[in-house]
Amino acid sequence: FGYLNQRQLLELRQRLFFAEKENKKRSQELNSVLNEIKQFIGELASASGNFTDSTKLNVLSLANKLPIHLSNIHYYLPHLQEHEDGIYPNVVIGQGRTGVAMVIGVPTVRREKESYLMDTLQSLLSGMSEDQKKHCMIIIFVAEVDLKYVNSIAESIRSRFPKEALSGVLEVVSPPASYYPKLSNLKASLGDSSERVRWRTKQNLDYSFLMMYAQPRGTFYLQLEDDIIAKPSFIQTISEFVVLQDSKEWMFLEFSQLGFIGKLFRCRDLPLIVEFLLMFYKDKPIDWLLDHLLWVKVCSPEKDARHCERQKTYLRIRYRPSLFQHVGIHSSLAGKIQKLKDRDFGKNPLLTAHVNPAAEVTTSLKVFQHFTLEKAYKGIDFFWAFAPVAGDYILFSFWQPIKIERYLFKSGNVEHPGDIIVDATVEVLPNAVRNFKIVKTQDGYFQIGTFKNGIADGIVNPNLGNIKALRLSIHSSSATWLLLSEVSL
Repeated sequence: FGYLNQRQLLELRQRLFFAEKENKKRSQELNSVLNEIKQFIGELASASGNFTDSTKLNVLSLANKLPIHLSNIHYYLPHLQEHEDGIYPNVVIGQGRTGVAMVIGVPTVRREKESYLMDTLQSLLSGMSEDQKKHCMIIIFVAEVDLKYVNSIAESIRSRFPKEALSGVLEVVSPPASYYPKLSNLKASLGDSSERVRWRTKQNLDYSFLMMYAQPRGTFYLQLEDDIIAKPSFIQTISEFVVLQDSKEWMFLEFSQLGFIGKLFRCRDLPLIVEFLLMFYKDKPIDWLLDHLLWVKVCSPEKDARHCERQKTYLRIRYRPSLFQHVGIHSSLAGKIQKLKDRDFGKNPLLTAHVNPAAEVTTSLKVFQHFTLEKAYKGIDFFWAFAPVAGDYILFSFWQPIKIERYLFKSGNVEHPGDIIVDATVEVLPNAVRNFKIVKTQDGYFQIGTFKNGIADGIVNPNLGNIKALRLSIHSSSATWLLLSEVSL
């Protein structure tokens, strides 16, 4: 974006702001229509005992065939003004499911060599409990206009996963041929061949259609590919990580470091993201455009690159280790062999996250870079500090006195196993004055535990009552740094 001057940047931001506002309104309207259709089904079923499954499927089909919506789509794809059917998805398998917690998007195309789609779907469904399937849906977007091929994929899915296809967990959709503009005369850029430019341009259009279709169906949208495997507990892990993000600033959470795999968005943000993709869909790959969107949102031309990268970390939050691994070797780009592997997949986590009680966290330790105590307490990242000295402390002051049954603190991790807490005690400050045969500090704290091999794990005596604060006190200096990888209260 070095070619944008400040005036252009301001205009772009204003357009994005307007698009965000307008698309929230359109999203509400579309959800209203879907709810009216559902209500109509219920009323019709109550009024008539002759309300057959065939009638119900016809009405659900009507809901499924609502057009994808983006207020400015004709501006970016002007050919659609002459092809109104270009925004109507072809729903091959679907039960009109809406209101789910998570919508998973899996785009797929015809590959010359090997298809990985069925193995990908098997991995995803195996990682879901029956209860989780009630609150999730997977949209398989077959990005082809050959209806015979699309129907063959749908039939394979229906045969392999009949229960999930019938219940609405799985949907299979494809775009109409008229959705795509002419892709034969695209301008070469980034040193790519004309074939690659066409491939990545169509891919941007595919992602955009899929996200527009998925947007009104749920609360969160998870972007995947058709050649991945997932960790068995991926739904539970994602759900817990989302809860830990109390900041409302984030734009997407990353559960894989590869390309566009494992990116979680709020569905309400998808119209803005699609709008940006369609502005530059001919120019760059989608993962690059997503990074540029973050730049537009938070970076200033008057600040340096390091400041920009720091600001972007508030909008793009990474979970480690990765939950998805790329397994495909033959790319959807004909003739391309790709052996991309996520090195973080399968690693032991550098941080174990927990939902802890509300507290103010402070420390006398000198923090290294962005590895703050607050992030460790909230389960976002580990806490890392320079070598402690005697008298240093870590303090958790609870907003309200609370009952604590047990505590767990683990220091060090697989990458920095030596950065552990050695000579330290766990201390609590009761809400009321108490007299116990427990070591008590001069400032009223009771010592309830110590660190052994970098870990403090214990039960709090219930007779101490509600606790106002908990403190880790360092009693001797150390030559190594201190890293806290798990906090659980």
